[in-house]
Amino acid sequence: MRFSSLVLKNLTRRPLRTALTLLALTMAVASVVSLRGIAKGFTQSFAGVYQSHGVDVVVSRQGTADRLSSSVDQTATQQIASIDGVLKADGVLLETLSLEDQQVFGIPTMGIAADSWLRDDFQWREQLGGIELPAKRLSLGIHLADRVGLAVGDTTSIFEEPFTVVGIFESSSVWENGSMIMPLDQLQLLSGRDHQVTYINVLLGDGIDARRAESILSQIHAIDSRLHALTTDEFVGTDTRMQLASAMAWMTSVIALAIGAIGTLNTMMTSVLERTREIGVLRAIGWPRRRVIKMILSESILLAVGASVCGCLLAMLATAAMSRHPAVRGVLTPVIDSRTLLEGTLLALLIGLIGAIVPARRAASVMPTEALRS
Repeated sequence: MRFSSLVLKNLTRRPLRTALTLLALTMAVASVVSLRGIAKGFTQSFAGVYQSHGVDVVVSRQGTADRLSSSVDQTATQQIASIDGVLKADGVLLETLSLEDQQVFGIPTMGIAADSWLRDDFQWREQLGGIELPAKRLSLGIHLADRVGLAVGDTTSIFEEPFTVVGIFESSSVWENGSMIMPLDQLQLLSGRDHQVTYINVLLGDGIDARRAESILSQIHAIDSRLHALTTDEFVGTDTRMQLASAMAWMTSVIALAIGAIGTLNTMMTSVLERTREIGVLRAIGWPRRRVIKMILSESILLAVGASVCGCLLAMLATAAMSRHPAVRGVLTPVIDSRTLLEGTLLALLIGLIGAIVPARRAASVMPTEALRS
């Protein structure tokens, strides 16, 4: 019998036990890939809010633990816009509101000035015609509009006040497609934050190199010591929410990996104990220790490879189904890229090795005479 055939025979000898071990490993890999994909999707969704408008610098309040709840004086916008090298600057106020009539709560809402250049970056699917717009108005992202079933011209309630839908927009940002927009002054009035914005988006002129950009950041800080200016990548990468999402994904994955490793260890150890006499025969006919170790490791790694394939497929199916759920659609899209799949595969192989090291060493230490006597 060839070596590879012997490895396959050993795995199929106890099909139920092998299947249960494969299932445990598959769930561990699927957990890792899914959670990492969700964390990456969350980060990309957050970054897309700024990338969709080509924002180079984001200015928030210094020392704010949660940057999405920071508060910056709106008057700083004009001062920043007047800096040499700054092409455009405009503030955005973020709040979370609810559409009471539709019983949809926790909707991200952006307060953007009616004449802001930020509005030009949206693709307006529908807009209310006419010269005079209603005093209390809002616009909905395409995913949110589909979720709540509202169209242009419809009226809904916010804090028991009627608001008219005047536009349906689409953005390259998934998060924005699930949000709504109000005129900045209206949202400031609703939230009691007069002359305040959450952050200021800044566009730099063409040809600005890294040294010049650093000088612009210093000039922004000089306007007010409470201002904190960061490039878009730094703003997203150092945000507490993004770091927390990534940390939670890894912590949960470690637990799943530990369970998978223990399951593999238990299966391989039991398999070795059951085959003590068989291993003794192999040693008696001339098998060296390293060949016995290779056999046990090959069985475990083969299980890990099968689990990585099944786990990655399960993760992609699960996250795809989740992204289509009404509660998630328009908020984030999980990102399971080649790097995430590679991480899941490598971790599965690592589990296979860890779970097989002790059984392999024990199998290799079996003396032929002792094994045949047992």
